[in-house]
Amino acid sequence: MGQAWGYGRHGGPEVQEFFDRPEPVPGRGEVLIRVDVAGVNPLDHLLRSGLVDGLDGGRPFPRVLGMEAAGTVLALGEDVDGLEVGDAVFGFALTGGGTYAETTVLSAPNTARIPEGLSATVAATLPVAGTTAVDVLDQLGLPAGAAILVNGVGGGVGLAVARLAVGRELRVIGTGSTAKREHAEAIGVRFIDYTAEDVAVAARELVPDGFDGIVDLAGGTSLRAVAPLARDPRNVISVGDMSVPDLGGRFVERRLDRENLERAARLALDGILAPVITAVHPLSDAPAALATVENGHTSGKVVIKVA
Repeated sequence: MGQAWGYGRHGGPEVQEFFDRPEPVPGRGEVLIRVDVAGVNPLDHLLRSGLVDGLDGGRPFPRVLGMEAAGTVLALGEDVDGLEVGDAVFGFALTGGGTYAETTVLSAPNTARIPEGLSATVAATLPVAGTTAVDVLDQLGLPAGAAILVNGVGGGVGLAVARLAVGRELRVIGTGSTAKREHAEAIGVRFIDYTAEDVAVAARELVPDGFDGIVDLAGGTSLRAVAPLARDPRNVISVGDMSVPDLGGRFVERRLDRENLERAARLALDGILAPVITAVHPLSDAPAALATVENGHTSGKVVIKVA
């Protein structure tokens, strides 16, 4: 038996609980890992709330929270290629196994080896935030010198997008609350505090001719406020708001395969995609870790160190 943290039914934080579960058995195309570090993401509480379908693997309650992790391979299911027992790996728990646990199963095609020199803590941040940053900027395909607006720059994904955009020599303007300013400016972002100024007015002053690309991480009315700032509405890409096509924009096209994970790891190893990790919690403090992300009070990436 191993300890896990998850939820007994869909709902708010009140449905969360610690529980013991038998060690999972990897199915076809899965690997069993000892979890060293789990990443914490907004998707976690959305799954708990029942607002996202299709990522729980149809597993019964209680379900384990968490979508990304780094750890060590303990066992292989059938039809697993390119991974061996003992490998240090990172990847996605796309079949509902969860990652806020001592052991879990990852989908092997969505799992990669951790390259030598990269820590498990950094690797655990890459499946969601790191590959999203790669995907959205590849989708935009902007040349050096282009101006990009990152709407909601302060979280783990936003800072990853900004860091990678700076590495591609783009001019990066980002929006966020006052608490997010320090980390954004430290990586070269021109910051607009939406609590102190009108974002659209401030952004137009900085880039009068319009933005070559807009990456939206906030959605809703915030997305609708900044979308008209794009020179071409097709270059408005949202990571979380599926209604973006109504504005002429596009939803991010995600690539969750091993190749993209390996690419994000190389960028992290080279310092181009260095995540801003602002909090490391033990598994026993997982409720506080997710609460910080769910409440929007954190800047950068939060992780849970399990092993």
